[in-house]
Amino acid sequence: MRSSHLKKNQRGAALVEFAIAATIFLTAVFAVLEFGRALWIHNALVDATRRGARYAVTQGQGASAAIQNVTVYGNPDGTGTPLIDGLTTTQVNVRHSDYQLGSGSVTVKIEAYDFNFVLPFLGTAIRMPECQTSLPSESAGLIPASI
Repeated sequence: MRSSHLKKNQRGAALVEFAIAATIFLTAVFAVLEFGRALWIHNALVDATRRGARYAVTQGQGASAAIQNVTVYGNPDGTGTPLIDGLTTTQVNVRHSDYQLGSGSVTVKIEAYDFNFVLPFLGTAIRMPECQTSLPSESAGLIPASI
């Protein structure tokens, strides 16, 4: 008689325990997925600055628009879709330091990129840190006049 009394008091307890455990488990799973996406986006932003800087070191100072296009679209014409969702050429800053073909350096920086969460109940965006790459210029086949 005692065991039937305990069974009546325990009705629904498994469902409540499952709901609590499932909530914690799913929250952890989605947090890991969103954190992984944020790291992937950060890596893609760094790669985009590297791509732009590699292109920039072989171009002149007047090629800033083409450098921005290579950083965002992967080509100097700026055609196609951005390689990273939400990235625009206005977020790409190109800076030349004493730049000439064969001397100086170029810095390509992505600023003010917002990472948007996929999960609707988070509903916010976080500002990704600035990514930049600096490279020394290359001669691109230019033979200095002093040689």
